Amino acid sequence: MTASASVDSRTAPYGLFALRAALGTMWIAHGLLKVFVFGIAGFAGFLGSLGYPAALAGPIIAAEVIGGVLILLGIYGRQVSVLLLPVMAAAMLVHVPNGWLFSAPNGGWEYPAFLIVASIAHALAGEGAFALRARPLMFWQAGPAPTVRAA
Repeated sequence: MTASASVDSRTAPYGLFALRAALGTMWIAHGLLKVFVFGIAGFAGFLGSLGYPAALAGPIIAAEVIGGVLILLGIYGRQVSVLLLPVMAAAMLVHVPNGWLFSAPNGGWEYPAFLIVASIAHALAGEGAFALRARPLMFWQAGPAPTVRAA
C-alpha cells in the first residue's frame, strides 16, 4: 500500500510509537488495577458474580499485564493487540448496562470501547518506531504489502 498525501511518512512511525506506548501502558494499568485496587480475590469474586468462572481472574490479569508489556516494547505487538480483543470485548459487555461514561457507578463502556478501537488501529497500522520485534500482522504474509491506487 502506498502512503497517501495525508500520511506523513517522516513522522508516522513516531505517531504509531506514541499509540503503541499509550496502548501498552493502558493495558498494563487495566491489569494492575485488578491486582492493586480490587485484589485478585476481589476480581475473581466479581467474575463469579457475573456467572464467569472465578478461575479466569489470574489468566485475564496475566494476559492484560503481559500483553501490555509486549505491546509497549513492540514485541509482536500487532498480534498481541488482536489476541487481547476478546478480553476487552467481554469487559465492554459487562459495562454496557452502566452507561457510556467510565466514571459512572460500576464503570461505563467508554474505556473498554476505546481500548478495543486503539487495539484495532494498532493491529492495522503497525508498530511504529522503536519496536523490538515487529512482524506483519499475518506472519505468513511477510512479503511487501499490496499497493492500493487512489481513484
